[in-house]
Amino acid sequence: MKIDVKQSVMEANNELAAELRARFAERRVLTLNMISSPGSGKTALLENTLLRLRDQLNIGILVGDVQTENDARRLAVYGFPVKQIITSGTCHLEAHMIQKHLPFVDQGDLDLLIIENVGNLICPSSYDLGEDFKVVLLSTTEGEDKPLKYPGIFRRAKVAMITKTDLLPHTDFDLGLAERNIRSIHNEIDILTLSSRSGEGFDRWINWLQQRVQEKQSLPEAAQRSHAEPK
Repeated sequence: MKIDVKQSVMEANNELAAELRARFAERRVLTLNMISSPGSGKTALLENTLLRLRDQLNIGILVGDVQTENDARRLAVYGFPVKQIITSGTCHLEAHMIQKHLPFVDQGDLDLLIIENVGNLICPSSYDLGEDFKVVLLSTTEGEDKPLKYPGIFRRAKVAMITKTDLLPHTDFDLGLAERNIRSIHNEIDILTLSSRSGEGFDRWINWLQQRVQEKQSLPEAAQRSHAEPK
């Protein structure tokens, strides 16, 4: 009898992710899975997000990395609970890694759980973590063709964020072309442009987050699970 190991692993992951999604729905915690290449500005984005929402939302952060706790230490200074998940070589987070931190999620009255995935546009896109939405980042120091090279994550994400817009005058990055490439993969995706350094465009991101949190908290539990069901 031939066993497809990859299929078995994915099925087990998806079953556990469904349990996590039900748990988050029960607690009405909006959960985001943030995915990008290394160096796209995920941690800087989160630093500014935590700073702006410090007195408005209760936020928990799970940070995935192959090695080191550097990112978790950077985020912990903002006063929110942060846990580092070291994958020891695995190029993505999996649902069982999130499950281990359920006590961390349950112990606080969280409005928002942000999962910072391992820097990688390929592997993390395939693994459901029980999140409501995937958020993909593309920086202006990368190529406009990234969405075409890695269509899976742009197809699965709810929002695409083009970061480091303060560097546009110093690069050849074509913002309009990048947006067109993203739309060619997922026409209904929300596209936000911002700079964590200058703050340009950040209000729109904060408003987007606050609106999604309000929607999560107002939906019945069953509707939340259906609303967040992965495509």
